[in-house]
Amino acid sequence: QVQLMESGGGSVQAGGSLRLSCSVSGYTYSFYCLAWFRQGPGKEREGVGFIDTDGVTSVVDFVKGRFTISRDNAKKTLYLEMNTLKPEDSAMYYCAADDVRCGPLLERNFRYWGQGTQVLVSS
Repeated sequence: QVQLMESGGGSVQAGGSLRLSCSVSGYTYSFYCLAWFRQGPGKEREGVGFIDTDGVTSVVDFVKGRFTISRDNAKKTLYLEMNTLKPEDSAMYYCAADDVRCGPLLERNFRYWGQGTQVLVSS
């Protein structure tokens, strides 16, 4: 059974940093495409960025220059380094995975999801 488990969330002041991790278990190989999504209070879930098995990444404009996605295939772990955090970054952050080539950052393109880790940024 494939399981994704996020960790590293918490509370931080604006301008601070957090590093989220997502460990993948129950899957023999490394998923081709790993991604981060987030859902803020009263908002729909939105994509943050993805990374493929070769390390090619893409992040959305509103986090570009502040957030970095990386992965360790040997450890089957996905990371999200978040710097210069803003109150509007407060959300539940989810990791997602699928074994197809990374494409549009849409929920329907990912079959496997974690339970989420909460990030709260105070002003």
